[in-house]
This record gives sequence, C-alpha cells and structure tokens, in this order.
Amino acid sequence: MCGIAGYTHSAADPDQSLIRRMTATITHRGPDQQGTYQSRGIALGAVRLQVIDLDGGEQPVRSGIESEDGQTVIVYNGEIYNFRELRRELESLGHKFRSDCDTEVALRAFLEWDTASFARLRGMFAMAIWSERDQRLVLARDRLGIKPLYIRRLGEHLVFGSELKVLFEHPDVTRCLDAAALSDFLSLLYVPGPRTLVEGIEKLPSGHYLEWRDGTSNLVSYWNLKFAPDSSITEDDARTELDRLLRESVREELVSDVPLGVWSSGGIDSSTLLHYAAELGANPIKTFSIGFESKSSDESPYFREIARIYGTEHHEFELNRNSEIVSAIEDFAFYSDEPGADAGALPVWFLSKMSRRNVTVALSGEGGDELFGGYLTYRADALARGLRAVPRVCRKAALAAAHRLLPASDEKIGFEYKLKRGIEGSLLNPDEAHLFWNGAFSREQKEAIAPQLPVHDLRRLSAGLPSAHEIGFLNRYLLLDQQYYLQDNLLCKVDRMSMAHSLEVRPPLLDHRIVEFAARLPERLKIDGARQKVILKSLMRHKLPASILGRKKAGLDIPAHEWFRGPLLPLFEQTLNERAVRGTGLFDYAAIRRLLDDHKSRRINAGYQLWALLTLFLWLRKWGIEVGRPAVMAAIVA
Repeated sequence: MCGIAGYTHSAADPDQSLIRRMTATITHRGPDQQGTYQSRGIALGAVRLQVIDLDGGEQPVRSGIESEDGQTVIVYNGEIYNFRELRRELESLGHKFRSDCDTEVALRAFLEWDTASFARLRGMFAMAIWSERDQRLVLARDRLGIKPLYIRRLGEHLVFGSELKVLFEHPDVTRCLDAAALSDFLSLLYVPGPRTLVEGIEKLPSGHYLEWRDGTSNLVSYWNLKFAPDSSITEDDARTELDRLLRESVREELVSDVPLGVWSSGGIDSSTLLHYAAELGANPIKTFSIGFESKSSDESPYFREIARIYGTEHHEFELNRNSEIVSAIEDFAFYSDEPGADAGALPVWFLSKMSRRNVTVALSGEGGDELFGGYLTYRADALARGLRAVPRVCRKAALAAAHRLLPASDEKIGFEYKLKRGIEGSLLNPDEAHLFWNGAFSREQKEAIAPQLPVHDLRRLSAGLPSAHEIGFLNRYLLLDQQYYLQDNLLCKVDRMSMAHSLEVRPPLLDHRIVEFAARLPERLKIDGARQKVILKSLMRHKLPASILGRKKAGLDIPAHEWFRGPLLPLFEQTLNERAVRGTGLFDYAAIRRLLDDHKSRRINAGYQLWALLTLFLWLRKWGIEVGRPAVMAAIVA
C-alpha cells in the first residue's frame, strides 16, 4: 500500500524540491520507502508501505531506459490480487521481471495492453503511468473507488495525488471552499464525487482512467456496473455461486508478506470473512474489535463469541468518554482530507491504531450492506411508500405530536429517532427520502443554519439511474448507495483512518466479481419482507451461529447523541464560537446555538449534525480554506 503524487509541467527549470515536498505530506501512507522521478514534462512521487516483495518493490518503477517503448514509469497505490496470474501470462509473452511486486506487473500489463490492461486487474488501485517517449500521462482508479485519487487542472497541466494535502503543497493550487459541495456535505455527511469541498479539485471517478497529452485530457470509463436482475436465479444456485466467489476473493486477499488480521464486529459481513479465512487455513487468525461503554453502540458480546468460536488471537479496545477522543478528533483535520463527518470515523481511527501494533494488513467487511440490502434505510424506503398514502396533513400532525410527546434518548438509533426520521422522510419524494435517511440536516435545518448557501438539488444524483420499473425500487437504491455513499463516505473514511496509521485495509466483499454477481440477483434474494441479506444469510446458515445471523444491524459508530451532551460538548462550543461561525459569512450562529440547545434539552437528537459541524470547522481551521471573504480566515483561525 502506498501514496502517490505528481504534476505535469513545461518549465525549463522546474522546482526540483516540489515533488519531494508533495510526497512528504503523505509519509503516513508509506513510511517504508519514498521515491521520485522527474523529467522535462513530469514529476512523480511515491511513498511505500511494504506488503508484497519487501525487498524489491521500491517505487517509482521504470520499464528500463533501453526497453522497446522508451522509458515508462509508474507510481502506484493499492494491491492487485491476481498479479501472479497476470505475471505468468506476461512472461509467456516475453516480459522479463526484476521484482516480485504487483506494481511492476501493473506497469508491464500496461506496456502489453495499454489502457485495456485496467479491466484485467482485480483489486484496489490508483496509479499514474508516464511515457517519456510520448510525453503521455495516464491516471487510473479501481472499479469501486476503494483507493483515492485527486486531480486539479491548472490550465493545460495537471496536479494529482492520493490525498488533498498533496495538491495543497503545489503553489498554484488555491484553497477555496466550494459552496455547492458544502451544501451537499450538510445534506449527506459527505461530498458526492467528482466534487470535493475545495473548488477546482476533483476525484477521478472510479472505474475510469484519464489520459493527458500536450495539455489535452480525456476521461474514459473502463468499467460500468449494470444492474440486470435475473428472476430465474434460484436460491440454491445463488448460494453455490456466492460461496465460490467469497472463497476465491478471501483466498486472494489473504496473500501478504507481512502480518494480517481481520476486523470483527460480530456482524454477518466480518464473521463471513473470518469463516472463510479460517476455512482457507489462515491460522492463527488475529481479530480486532472496538467496544463501547454505551450499550446502544456496544457489540462486544457478538465479536467475543465469534472470536471464541474460531479461536482467534483477539484484540479489543473499549472506546469511552475517557479515551483520548478529543485529541483524535483534532487529528482528523489533518488526516481525513475532507471533514470526517461520518461519526464512525472515530472508532475506525482507534481500531486502526490498535491493529497496526500487531499487523500491517486487515480484512474488513465494507460493501455487504450495499450489495445485499443490509441497511434499515431500505426497509424505510418500502415503509415510506405505504405511508405516503396517508394524507400529508396527517403525517405532519403525527410528526409534530412525536416531537412533543417523545423526548430524545441517548440511544444511537432509538425508536423515537426512527419514528420521527421516518415520518419526516415520508414528506419528501422517494429519492430525496432515501438520501435523507443517512443524511445529517433536513432541507429546513440547512436553510436555517446556512442561509447563504446555494440551493443544490440532490435529485441529480439519482437522475441517471435506471428506473424502479426497470430494475426495482431496492436495486435502484442499492446502486445509488454503491455509487455515492459507499465510495465517497465509507471507503473514504476507512482509507484515511487506516492509512493515517500505515495500515492497509482490504474489503473482500468488494471484489468486482461479487459486485457484478449481486447486481444480477433478483430483489427477493436480498430483501424479502422483514428478511434482509437473504442470500448471504442463507449461505452462512450452517456456518455461523444463529446469534450472529439473527442479530440486529448496529454499525460501527459512536454514541453521538450522548457524547454531545457530555465529553464532546466543550470541544464543540470552543470550536464553533461566535466569531468563527459569523466569520464564515455562510452560517447563522443563532441557528446553530438553537440546534445545540435543542439537543442538550432533549427536544431533538442532533448528534450527527453536531458532529458534521464540528469536523467541518476543525478542517477549515486546519487547512486555511478560504470561504469567500478576506476576514474569514482570521475569524476561523482565532
């Protein structure tokens, strides 16, 4: 696992130290080795975390001065799980290898098949390949967006890197807040690609490559997931195929020249990975888990049970109000690139920190919910369709009564929270409601706290999706979540928090063959009435204990509502002081105070909204992001 940096230029005498400074900003992604390459048109940098071929995988990797193509150079971040299979094929075609690393395989695959090589790669990656002969740059990103790649266009030239801070080091990259992206951030808790919170900086879309030559760039898709549910697929056939795919994916992702473990929540996704890892002989297995003193967030009975069953070398950490949570949150501003508004970032931070003391690689269960229908939001979508038959005036009255009669609790997702959120969502159109279930601020709340922000219609995110008539309501929202929530929130969070501690995290459920398999399944094999993740539970019925299969969905998340009435309250009030808030020219301080007061007095549960605001203002302060007026920076920093 690594981090990359680079920029194109036409300077006769370029700054020789710039690429080294850019690369130095991400040494946490690769503490084991740093390298650069510079020529008349390009500067490339890489940092390396040694995972495969510990002695021979230094970057950048060059094809060789005397090779038939001239000099081609690659910097690369990720893991290609089928690299040995590809290597054998390339050797049969006459390629000679100097190392045993997957980076060189990616380079020689490109030399053989050019951009068609990306579709041959199984894994997670972001890479930059430069051809000195053609003065041609190609940037590519994996199918699911597991590994990040940011781009800034500067006239005819490009600046790019694994994290925003790489680009910030370039003297021509400005740090201005994108107001439309901020509007999305408040509605979703993340910024949907290709935008970022910094104006002009984009994420390279997943499953795409960008080709640059002579100041002109061209963006091309090499993979596009198509939902084509096949009603003829039986449960027996689906179970057999999923078993084969999971075993193959876990087998490939267990390959490592350094210690490896499994993140375990005691849920079905991580327990499934643990089962296959054990079945494939990965013993003794190290497992890592986070517990909480708050019962509504704690999963310790489940992950302890599964660790006992498989006899793992188990490690756990209890995240409570006495942990170093404030200092960790303040560190987020540096490591998270954009505000870590998913409150699950905090436990992932501590999980990564604990894991790295024992292993360099960890398997994680990201993707299972988005592939097989594991979230409560999918059931909320179905319930809301029925609820909309009730006259709107009655639903509004019911919502008002719920707020009046049901005080907010400290539970993470209690009955009253689900009831109020459900009724409120039913007042929106179905697409907006689905995004709202996982979002932070309602439209009214956003308009109150940030009246100067532009209106940014979220319905554009679903505008290009197949209709529910074509693929079904559930599949439509699974596809929406895979394109945005999974990529721009969950995977981003895991990448930044793990790489902050130089830990590589692999998600075997997001092998693209499993993703394509799930897209072919009929909806009844995902959700059937109150049954969720039907096919995965069917497969694991005789492999995992009933207590694991039958438990309620929890999610790795802090008790945000409770902690913003306790240990996080002083940090919030200090960070969002009146001068800092008013200084932005975008936020209404009185409205934010009302939101906080309503939360403290238990009129509402606003823990997730308060977390989003806290991480946003810490990030603005850390990076000196210009919000629009000269006085802003002084106000926020103060």
